[in-house]
Amino acid sequence: MAAVKLPDGKHLEIRPGDRARDVAERIGPRLLRDAVVAKLNGRLVDLDAPLNSGGEFEVVTKDSPEGLEVLRHSTAHAMAQAILELYPGSKLTLGPPIEDGFFYDIEVAGRITDEDLPRIEERMREIVERDLPIEREEVSKKEAERLYADNPYKLEIIHGLDDGDISVYRQGEFFDLCRGPHVPSTGSLGVFKLQNIAGAYWRGDENNPMLTRVYGTAWPTEKQLKAYLRRLEEARERDHRKIGKDLGLFTFSPEVGAGIPLFLPKGEMLRRLMEDYVREVQSRHGYDHVWTGHLVNEKLYERSGHLEHYSDSMFPPMVDGETRYRLKPMNCPSHMTLYNSEVHSYRDLPLRYAEFATLYRYEKSGELTGLTRVRALTQDDAHIFCTEEQVQEEFGRALEIIREVLDTYGFTDYRVRLSLRDPDDPKYLAGDERWSRAEEALRTALDASGIEYYPGVGEANFYGPKADFIARDVLGREWQLSTIQVDFFQPGRLGCEYVGEDGRAHTPVLLHRAVTGTTERFMAVVIEHYAGAFPVWLSPVQAVVIPVADRHLDYAWKVQRNLADRGLRVEVDDSANSMQKKIRENARQKIPYLLIVGDAEVGEDAVNVRRRGEKKQEAVGVEAFAERVLGEVLARE
Repeated sequence: MAAVKLPDGKHLEIRPGDRARDVAERIGPRLLRDAVVAKLNGRLVDLDAPLNSGGEFEVVTKDSPEGLEVLRHSTAHAMAQAILELYPGSKLTLGPPIEDGFFYDIEVAGRITDEDLPRIEERMREIVERDLPIEREEVSKKEAERLYADNPYKLEIIHGLDDGDISVYRQGEFFDLCRGPHVPSTGSLGVFKLQNIAGAYWRGDENNPMLTRVYGTAWPTEKQLKAYLRRLEEARERDHRKIGKDLGLFTFSPEVGAGIPLFLPKGEMLRRLMEDYVREVQSRHGYDHVWTGHLVNEKLYERSGHLEHYSDSMFPPMVDGETRYRLKPMNCPSHMTLYNSEVHSYRDLPLRYAEFATLYRYEKSGELTGLTRVRALTQDDAHIFCTEEQVQEEFGRALEIIREVLDTYGFTDYRVRLSLRDPDDPKYLAGDERWSRAEEALRTALDASGIEYYPGVGEANFYGPKADFIARDVLGREWQLSTIQVDFFQPGRLGCEYVGEDGRAHTPVLLHRAVTGTTERFMAVVIEHYAGAFPVWLSPVQAVVIPVADRHLDYAWKVQRNLADRGLRVEVDDSANSMQKKIRENARQKIPYLLIVGDAEVGEDAVNVRRRGEKKQEAVGVEAFAERVLGEVLARE
């Protein structure tokens, strides 16, 4: 008789006719109450799925990451059912769970606006009250085509499936093409809220019909939902687009073009401070900075493989006679060309090139979002040419840089994803042996660093595996920031060589490395992380001198010149506003220090210091204040 192995190592026999829920109930009725699905041999299955074989068995609850995903997917089905009931004749397409929620793209018979969401929510609650069993049904391809004869979107999906691998899920009169699994019934759903409406092209292709995308969120309990909505509200207040406008950091203009950010003086100062910091750290760790321009002959991308795998993200070519140029979307082929401009010995390695290069990527207009998704982006890119034996040491060096920089910005809570190839995906370059060596080299380097990581199959670049650093900000949101990639393919494709100790030509291994990813995206993350209240070293303006009256203006400028000569970024508010209004307005600009100067300060060569976020004020000599702030800058506080 077959048996299942539980997470605690115990075994339970499977009885004839046992379903996953029967085994879960025998483990513990209380556990079954919180269960949404089960896991058998690493695969999620419905609680009503029959157990025809043994193996490792686990109950998945709605509080677990996998359980939450199932809960949200099932809620998306409930929303789709509600919309079909309220808008008969609508056509469903795809409705996946996403981080913190779900969406469904629908061709709506009529029109849905944000004002209609409460009505849809109410119908969803009715569906929950019906407690409809959610049942899986295997269907043939022919039957699936019959069910969706009037839905061209589902038919397109069905035509791409194999017979024998198609299922629908039913709940009452509603059914949906889906692999599942799902919660046992609509009464098993948690709490939910529909959030907003957006437009989305079918399959993300702007040449396809525009659909209505309805977003929602779902949680096991009301308390969790309310906590999430509070975080969402705080995130709105921290939105880098709002803060960027309020603080005069950047703007966008249709006259220049979508996805091309324009940086005002304070924003450019912030960029420079961020980039100079990384440059300083890289130089300290033996990196040489280079520059490789904006245009590249298309033939180079043919050789590297980028044109085949990346052309959809490239801008169209610019033709000059028989030469086709591309705006540069990545640096690695240019850095390999730079490497090839000289003859190298094994004694030259490792060779570390770093570049802050503006790259251009043809992101779809509907996917452009503030600074987080742009078409003109500046990458803090680096490429390390080394021997296979040097990979571990160079990975450790790159990891040390990443840790230092992320710690400085306050991103101390992060995890690492080991992004691996999916052997069944044709997008990856062929070469099992080289993939195995690259993945093993990266695993070994991660293990040697002592850093914890988890696998992400199918997340690798087309040319190699990578370690992606995913950091949490103060709101608990995760951002993929840094990356280290191991490449055993591209150097050979572009003819990179070095002369080894044996006097023969060898191909170097290439490590691709980015610390902050792109300046623009990282700036967005930093703005939201600090809510615009940047630490002193990073603040575009570190202090503003505010005269009490016009007669103190000359002294205010004297203080400004004194502090500026010491290397501090200081302004004088010489506007016609009252002193109190000047204080309020500069406080809204989140300036770290406001320096009030009146008769007393003029007589003592001092400033009255008001620090951001503090109510107390203190009189400090100008020189003493300069020393204090310079110390904070040096410590990057």
